[in-house]
Amino acid sequence: MKQRAFLAVLAVALLALPACGHRETAKPGQLTLGMVTDVGGLGDRSFNDSANAGLVRAHDTLDAYTQVLQSRSAADYQPNLNALSNQKFQMIYAIGFLMSKDLDTVAKQNPTTHYTIIDAVVDDPNVVSVTFNEQDGSFLAGALAAMVSKTHHVAFLGGMDIPLLRKFEAGFTAGVHEIDPTAKVDVKYVGSFDDVAAGKELANVLYSGGSDIIYAAAGKAGLGAIDAAKARPAGTYVIGVDSDQDSLAPGIVLTSMVKHVDIAVYDTAQALKNGKPMTGHVTLGLKEQAIGLTDFKYTSNVVGPEMRNRISGIEQAIINGRIKPPSTRDELATFKPVKM
Repeated sequence: MKQRAFLAVLAVALLALPACGHRETAKPGQLTLGMVTDVGGLGDRSFNDSANAGLVRAHDTLDAYTQVLQSRSAADYQPNLNALSNQKFQMIYAIGFLMSKDLDTVAKQNPTTHYTIIDAVVDDPNVVSVTFNEQDGSFLAGALAAMVSKTHHVAFLGGMDIPLLRKFEAGFTAGVHEIDPTAKVDVKYVGSFDDVAAGKELANVLYSGGSDIIYAAAGKAGLGAIDAAKARPAGTYVIGVDSDQDSLAPGIVLTSMVKHVDIAVYDTAQALKNGKPMTGHVTLGLKEQAIGLTDFKYTSNVVGPEMRNRISGIEQAIINGRIKPPSTRDELATFKPVKM
């Protein structure tokens, strides 16, 4: 499976918190990029870290001045967006759909500033909205889970029960049933993207209920599922999300459904630097190599060549339209396996 290499950057580069004192200043004419994280913050090994990797790449290869403001709660979104806007950053990134209303307000107040939001659509002329076909990558994760499961019983653990996460849930469940129509798929939601303890607790409930593989699409809370899997018997797996989480528990994280937020951040920054800023709504998926499974570096003994070839065939069937993974529960209810 083809995919762009994810820049394994988890350290904070040129990080400036709202209460920080001295910090590096931009050079005249330098591209300036600001970012506001979602509540999971940097170090989530998932969504926010993926976005930050794109920012670090822009700093390193586009000679950009960068600054990151971390949101401790939703109440920080608008103040952080305003702070970067007042500093006249050329591009400001809102990382997460929860910022959509706050970004709409701030973008209208600063019509000459460029903004990018991830996972939401904000209909303002100075905002680029980037969304992903998460259901497609999740379908691949579900298909793989069904191939590997010994119990014919797997599970989905989401962060919050909202339309965005239901794309992951529906795609995963359909992928499972593409391979094994009789397999059971349990579904639970943490109710949070940053409650690691709750993620671990619910993962243990799912494992104790008979699932031997959990797809954890829960942001930082998903780290709890990885911790739970570590304590389980051999043959118990977890599938990571957003960033490449395979190395967090080698041989236990079966694969990760990588969502390249880093690509969205970098490509919008590069377009701005080249004087051709992106506009409108951009959707990224398998065809753009913006989502996909990792390369089974630590699980090649489990995911052999036959499974990999089968996953590759399913991936191509999605790209060419033969398979259309569902993105809602209603679509899932009417989904019919193609039988690849």
